[in-house]
Amino acid sequence: MTTPSTTPIFAGLKVVEIASFIAAPAAATMLADFGADVIKVEPPGLGDPQRVLTSLPPSPVAAGNYSWHLANRNKRGMAVDLKKDGGTAILKRLVAWADVVITNFPHGTREALHLGYDEVSQWNPRVIYADITGFGDAGTDANLPGFDLTAFWSRSGLLAATRDAGAPPTSPVWGSGDYTTATAIYAAITTALYHRERTGLGSNVGTSLLATGVWATGTLVSAALAGGTPYELHDRTSPVNPLSNPYQCSDGRWLMLVARPQHWPKLLEALGRSDLLTDPRFADEAGLRGNSEALAKILDSEFSARPADYWKHTLDHARITYSLIQTPEEAAADPQLRDSEVVVPIIGAPHLDYTVNSPITVRGQQKVPATRAPEHGEHNDEILAQLGFDPAEITELRTAQAIPETAEVHR
Repeated sequence: MTTPSTTPIFAGLKVVEIASFIAAPAAATMLADFGADVIKVEPPGLGDPQRVLTSLPPSPVAAGNYSWHLANRNKRGMAVDLKKDGGTAILKRLVAWADVVITNFPHGTREALHLGYDEVSQWNPRVIYADITGFGDAGTDANLPGFDLTAFWSRSGLLAATRDAGAPPTSPVWGSGDYTTATAIYAAITTALYHRERTGLGSNVGTSLLATGVWATGTLVSAALAGGTPYELHDRTSPVNPLSNPYQCSDGRWLMLVARPQHWPKLLEALGRSDLLTDPRFADEAGLRGNSEALAKILDSEFSARPADYWKHTLDHARITYSLIQTPEEAAADPQLRDSEVVVPIIGAPHLDYTVNSPITVRGQQKVPATRAPEHGEHNDEILAQLGFDPAEITELRTAQAIPETAEVHR
């Protein structure tokens, strides 16, 4: 039995995030969800471009800035110009304060801003320094800019494999590779924290969009490394395995069938086609695969004769594995997401009632309530005072334009 705790796991953990959309900020959000004190540092002006991502196609149009709050909730915010000497002075104190520093600035840029590991670790030898790159630390492409559509999806082989035979590549859900990579860097940070707990030493940890994309494509890439012969791209009308294939119902809804060969008799009973049990074409697993086109055509005909609700009841009763293929809008309305806290209420975010929860659960341990993301530079004075800057020094930082005059509102 787990013992409930009212103290968040990462209460007292201090995190400085100097990064922009999406993977690195999302990893910091995962730490904040478990109680870490995360300070997000943005440049003056626009700040993190994710502040305006919701307004750019193909982001769905909505009144609330859902993308910004999803990846930046539960943080405090600063606006600091790291190109100024005063900005460097602030950075040094932030690093000395921090347990974890997270960045996704490219190599070269981060060193120019005094944000490279060699310099940062001199200021705080116990710090966990975590970075995300597009393509890794070595190789001819190490300094290329990386985005999830390019490094995660395209370069890894995932996008080429995620389509039907005869169909060209399409644009995947943007941000999906970033949020996957966020989980990887979160894991790297927590691994390094465990290492520090045992040794007292800080660490330099990282991942890349390419590495997590190849990990997501791991079955196919590892097969290629082994010299495996790939099947052709999936063809729904002539699939390699017709028992694992999407089928359309009479009401236009699609379901994804994932039945195993041992389920064949139960599936036929559910379909009302027990006569096929004696069909020599489908007498064994080899026959099911060898006659996949004929079987897919039969299944197409049967599923298209009834609506999705009928098949949901029938397949549930037969204990056949499947899922209705939901749109994101249908997923958002799915009560299972609320029942299992896959989505959670968010406090204080204009026009938003719910946001997507981070995917880590520690049973018996509560996450902190989701609270709106910070305004640009909202907590400058509060944090500077916490770091030991007196009012005169803060005024001097403003005069030197290391920090803006006032917080900017970008809702």
